[in-house]
Amino acid sequence: MTIRYIDEIANLEGKKIFMRVDFNVPLDEHQNITEDTRIRAVLPTINYALDQKAKIVLASHLGRPKGERKEKYSMAPAAKRLSRLLGKEVKLAPDCIGAETKAMIDAMQPGDVIMLENVRFYQGEEKNDANFAKDLVNGCEIYVNDAFAVSHRAHASVHAITNYFPVVAAGFLMKNEMNYFDKAMQNPIRPLVAILGGAKVSGKIEVLENLCDKVDKIIIGGGMAFTFLKGMGYNVGKSLVEEDLIETAMKTYQKAREKGVKFYLPVDCVVADQFHAAAENKVTPIQEIPEGWMALDIGPATVTLFSEALQNAKTIVWNGPMGVFEMDAFSRGTFAMVSAVANSYALTIVGGGDTDVAVHRAGEYAKISYISTGGGAFLELLEGKILPGIQALDENGSK
Repeated sequence: MTIRYIDEIANLEGKKIFMRVDFNVPLDEHQNITEDTRIRAVLPTINYALDQKAKIVLASHLGRPKGERKEKYSMAPAAKRLSRLLGKEVKLAPDCIGAETKAMIDAMQPGDVIMLENVRFYQGEEKNDANFAKDLVNGCEIYVNDAFAVSHRAHASVHAITNYFPVVAAGFLMKNEMNYFDKAMQNPIRPLVAILGGAKVSGKIEVLENLCDKVDKIIIGGGMAFTFLKGMGYNVGKSLVEEDLIETAMKTYQKAREKGVKFYLPVDCVVADQFHAAAENKVTPIQEIPEGWMALDIGPATVTLFSEALQNAKTIVWNGPMGVFEMDAFSRGTFAMVSAVANSYALTIVGGGDTDVAVHRAGEYAKISYISTGGGAFLELLEGKILPGIQALDENGSK
């Protein structure tokens, strides 16, 4: 790939940089940001551009306004938090396009930072509309994508817009994401172990099929494990099973076995009589799940099995929790795996929103080699797909 990075651009002084970031952060009912990792992740790129005396115009989306202007999805909280993190004023533009916003950008001085209003207030963003992309340029001279988490979307501010800039580049966050993915999937130190969890097989079957050609071990936890276990003939009670995917899951399992990939599934689980934090629960072997009960976490024997499978790992990639960790009674399996991964001697790469949250809640994030900012984007890379945002950088990187 011929992706250019921001530090490869010769002279940024006085230049207006349109920087696509992902400030789609969680908010409480009072519009206060509850977690700002995505904003902090872009600080190295923003600070680099500021040091070079550039003018920075930031573009992002927040939430799903579906092409309508809704104040609860305003970028105001993100601009306010970024102001605090940078120690300087970040002005919020009245819109992301239009004469008033253009005038504001034209009046910028070197070192100024402006946050555009939510790009998803316009339907043209998600439609990858060329005219909307042209309007977004607003007289800027350099395009920088540092929004890995949305680069799997062919949206106007990620894809179409790259056609209207003489210089196109990626930021340092994007560089980190690509470098760590390369270390994990293209040139891994082996044994390479993939851990997949979460509720459903449906979102990850293509990932599994691709991983069968690349990894040495696959560990399956979470609700998705029970589609495999049902296919193997186990009675899994009321546990989550995607009946229409049992055959596909079994084919993938068979493919892994034929490729010599070690495939690990739970041997025991924490079951409950209902999906509720206060439900009656107990630990039971996979063979003894009571009729009418559902598995909501992996059990202690499975934690031991999975942890031992990680003992000789040199590279670990993890996406998806081991159970319903949001409920205390069903969080132990996920947190035990966080500890096992964090304390391994491997290069550890964690991706996906839920897994990221689990790692932070367990207090082990400092021991993880890299935590990806992308959920869907991370999964699509694992599937072997080329992301539209990265493809656009590649095609325009030689400008």
